[in-house]
Formats: sequence, C-alpha cells, structure tokens
Amino acid sequence: MFDGVHLGHQAIIQRMLEVSRPRHLSTLVITFHPHPAVVLRGKTGTIYLTLPEERVQLLGELGVDGVFVLPFDQDMAATSARDFVARLKKHLRMKMLCVGPDFALGRGREGNLPVLRQLGAEMAFDVQVIDSIRFSEGVISSSQIRALLEAGNVSRAAALLGRPYRLSGEVIPGDQRGRTIGFPTANLRIPEGKLVPANGVYACRARLGEAAWAAAINIGVRPTFDGQGNAVHVEAYLLDFKGNLYGQELMLEFIEYLRGEVRFPSIQALVEQIRLDVESTRRIFENQAERSG
Repeated sequence: MFDGVHLGHQAIIQRMLEVSRPRHLSTLVITFHPHPAVVLRGKTGTIYLTLPEERVQLLGELGVDGVFVLPFDQDMAATSARDFVARLKKHLRMKMLCVGPDFALGRGREGNLPVLRQLGAEMAFDVQVIDSIRFSEGVISSSQIRALLEAGNVSRAAALLGRPYRLSGEVIPGDQRGRTIGFPTANLRIPEGKLVPANGVYACRARLGEAAWAAAINIGVRPTFDGQGNAVHVEAYLLDFKGNLYGQELMLEFIEYLRGEVRFPSIQALVEQIRLDVESTRRIFENQAERSG
C-alpha cells in the first residue's frame, strides 16, 4: 500500500534505487486504492494517512521514475500471485521486485517470499528483501502511525513518518464565531477517508503555496458553542495572517499536541485559553527557529 510513505517505506525505496541504478533500470512503485481492508473487511471511516494524490507526490519526491495506483476490488483480490506477477513481467518488463520481509501478494496473500523467489526463478526477475527499520516501539507500520494520530501523539507519528503529518483541505465559510472573539479561523473541508488526528488543540505549520505561518489548530465538536454536537470540525488560527483564505487549499503540518478539547464555563474563559494556546504555539516555533539557527 505504501500508505503514509513512512521511514520503512522510504528505506525500501532507497534500497530499490541503490540496486537499480548500476543496472540502469527504471524504478516503479505500485500502490492500491481503496485500501484492501475496505474491500475485504468492509472497513469504513477515516483510515488513510495519505490519499492517492499525496502518496504519488511523496513517492515521486523520493526519486522513483513512476507510480502506479491500481484499483483494488474483488477481482484484484481474487487474482493469484502467479497471474499478478506475470502481468508485471509482461507489461512492465520487471527485472527486480523489492519488498519488505513480511510482504505477500495475490489471493489470500499466497505470494509470500518463497513463492515470489520461485516465480522469480521461473520468470527471470530478482527478489530483493529490504529489512524493516526498528524504533523503540518495534517495526514501523502504517497501522502504528494511525494509532498514534488517533491518540493525538503527532510528534511521535512525525518521527516514524520522517516528516510532520499533513492534513489538507479547502477553506470553507464557517459560522464566523472566531472572528467575533478576536481569533478568526479557517475552517477546512477534509477529504473523505483522510485520517484526522484526535480531538484537541495542536501547534501546526499552515502552508498556502510557498508561504507558511505558525497556526493553532482546534479539532473537535466545539463543546463551548455546540454543546453535545458530534460533527468534528478542523479550524485553524494562523498567527499574524491577514487576508482571505476562502476557496483555497490549506495544508496543515502537525508539530505538537497542546491540550484536549474542553467545554469552558464561559466565552471569556475560552478566549483566555485560546490566548494561551496561541502563546504556546508561538513559543514552539520560536524554539524551533533557535535550534535550526
């Protein structure tokens, strides 16, 4: 899948580049959409660390020559390992297959490493196995990173991704409440299927094209205003920003979790806490600038 394009995935890509260049081979990555869990287990909800367009961009930045996003459906799930590999050999003239140590493909994951090596011997391609990267929690996996984000641990997720987790969406009109209390926010429409971190307040970097601002982000149901509502909103207050963001695509990079979402006894209490959140966000970015300088 390469969902997230995390450090483990990056190691596979780097090794593929290293072994392919001396042989003057093109490097191609194959990924799938939707996630096999959607087709095979009927999984619903926000499950993707990277949607296809973002995944293709990240893989391209690693230096591969091309990325194929194949549709995963019941027909694909029923394809045997032999048939799938035969298609790769026929259409891509595959000379080498680079995989992780627990990789398997084909119907029922029948195409494990011994099977792939046997097919490689028959069809004249090499199988290169790339060792997994281990951190204190063990081997890096997309499911582990999803769990960290769902718990709000964006800093640890960033360490395993090799970059801050990104959330992008179109800025849409909100109810203008932030403007009335001195903190106008950009409300984001998040694409369906994209994983949104746990409810709470975060220090983020907001990007609009080449420009960037520190931003205090609230994810949640806005209990002080909306009571027991359950619709999750993503709202960004960009520090020192002046202008109109409506209709533009804003990217958020999650740097640090600040606090959980709280229902305040009054609007004034909420405003005071937002001031503290903004001050914390500013300090985080000032400290980052000092360390990098």
